Amino acid sequence: MKRSSVQTIRYGPYADHEGDLHLPPVPRPAVVCLLHGGFWRMPHGRDQMSAVADDLVSRGLAVWNLEYRRLGAQEAEWPATLEDVAAGVDYLSELAAEGVEIDLDRVTAVGHSAGGHLALWCAARHRVRVVPPPRVRVAAAVGLAPITDLAHAHDLGLGDGAVAQLLGGSPAHVPERCAAASPIALLPLGVRQLLLHGTADQAVPIELARRYRHAATAAGDPVELIELPGAGHMEYLDPGSQAHATLCRWLSAFLGEDGRSDAPDGTDPS
Repeated sequence: MKRSSVQTIRYGPYADHEGDLHLPPVPRPAVVCLLHGGFWRMPHGRDQMSAVADDLVSRGLAVWNLEYRRLGAQEAEWPATLEDVAAGVDYLSELAAEGVEIDLDRVTAVGHSAGGHLALWCAARHRVRVVPPPRVRVAAAVGLAPITDLAHAHDLGLGDGAVAQLLGGSPAHVPERCAAASPIALLPLGVRQLLLHGTADQAVPIELARRYRHAATAAGDPVELIELPGAGHMEYLDPGSQAHATLCRWLSAFLGEDGRSDAPDGTDPS
């Protein structure tokens, strides 16, 4: 059996415009776009997700572990981070056109913490004007302890002012930017969504996930929240954790043997 391969690929002109493409030895695999956390700030990078990427590719999934311009880097002002994530996901279409055998109908965005915000936002980007219309639409979005509501996160003081840094002002002072960037303001997203959140998370309280699930369900989205008793904020980065095992079970059930969701009505596939 052939080994999986990994290659670092540039998708744009800036130093942070690169990602690690992991390919399994299977034909036209589904793709997981990984988006790391760190409150959108330097120096946190995609290396946080490397162990997760290695595990997912061993399960037959292609993995696109994306980097993006982060707060503190040059030319990282609004809306650079969103532009980069959009461009990075869209670059999958160029890779496919160049002959990389990946299934663009089975792309799932998976992000941790601030990356969870970006994963959910990826599913809604067709509704905003700060980035071009998507060339690759994600089929599902997964938030691992995600920041789902930028305004509420700002009010809670999460990340010591990170939301205001991301937006270039507080949500009250730049409401149009908050509306274009906050997943809860962009509902319905129109795709399957999974939130995994620990009940003992001190960095991003589980109340954000609970509020988001209520709002998303009311908007008609197929969204599922799996609460992890006693889990904190960082377990998702450990492939040996129960948090990661829960993610893998969900991905397997969602994709199914024929690559389509086994639970289109939003029921729990775990």
